[in-house]
Amino acid sequence: MSVSSSTEGTDLEHVLSGTSGVVSGRRARLRARIADMADDAVLWARMVPPRLRRAAAAAPAPGSVLVLGLYSRDFAPLVESAVAELESGGRQVKVILGALDEPAPALAGRTALAGLRGGGKFENLNALLEKAGTAEAEWVLVVDDDVELPRGFLDRFLFLAERFGFLLAQPALRRTSHAAWAVCRRERGTVARTTRLVEIGPLTAFHRSVRAELMPFPPLRMGWGLDLHWGGLALERGWRLGIVDATPIRHQARETASTYDRAEAIEELRGFLAGRPHIDRETALSVVRRHPVWSER
Repeated sequence: MSVSSSTEGTDLEHVLSGTSGVVSGRRARLRARIADMADDAVLWARMVPPRLRRAAAAAPAPGSVLVLGLYSRDFAPLVESAVAELESGGRQVKVILGALDEPAPALAGRTALAGLRGGGKFENLNALLEKAGTAEAEWVLVVDDDVELPRGFLDRFLFLAERFGFLLAQPALRRTSHAAWAVCRRERGTVARTTRLVEIGPLTAFHRSVRAELMPFPPLRMGWGLDLHWGGLALERGWRLGIVDATPIRHQARETASTYDRAEAIEELRGFLAGRPHIDRETALSVVRRHPVWSER
């Protein structure tokens, strides 16, 4: 476990994930689907879904949730489904979106900015933050436009994040999903894991207590390395980060890093991490603790 803040050139060998994370090819996708079904079967054999639903419904839900997201025209239907799911639970949810193109008709009432194509992801998110403000929100969720959420997602996801004291959290990715970091894929037999890394997407949750240090975001276009910086800050400040395995999401509609130039993303990462605290690949891929049930702390 290490935190670096070298001002010299960043050693890419130690900060890139080392794998593409793209699940492609018939055999690979078939194996991933079978693994997903086995993961689901293990959860149901332990009756985790119904027990978690009851526990989340019975627990107090402190504060409101602010959801921020950017979307393109092609993925507007997925965003519509995600918004409907996020607003269907017991939490008070406010959704503020930015359209890269023209607002989708079904999302027009929640779209605060439009015509954002050409801006970087985190530059555009900062523009949304200026519109939305975060003062009243207990949690801020940043959601990409190419995710599929399970039913009852938000209440259960935040219930587990709060139960384990995660201040920065993400749902695990189903095995058919594209994932830059292998640690972010669902792990069988756990409901959550305390980790050293929470990714910049496709869905990231920020607790009120850490937002002042993390928002607004650095004015990055692609954002590679930002999650490693978060991990470095977490180690220095004692924040608990985690991945929730019991509420896995699907992220496969668009391949990771398919909308921008990889070489530019790496160059941005190199410049951003220089002189900033950050974790290395070995630390990012480590698991601090596995939580098989939510009664433990």
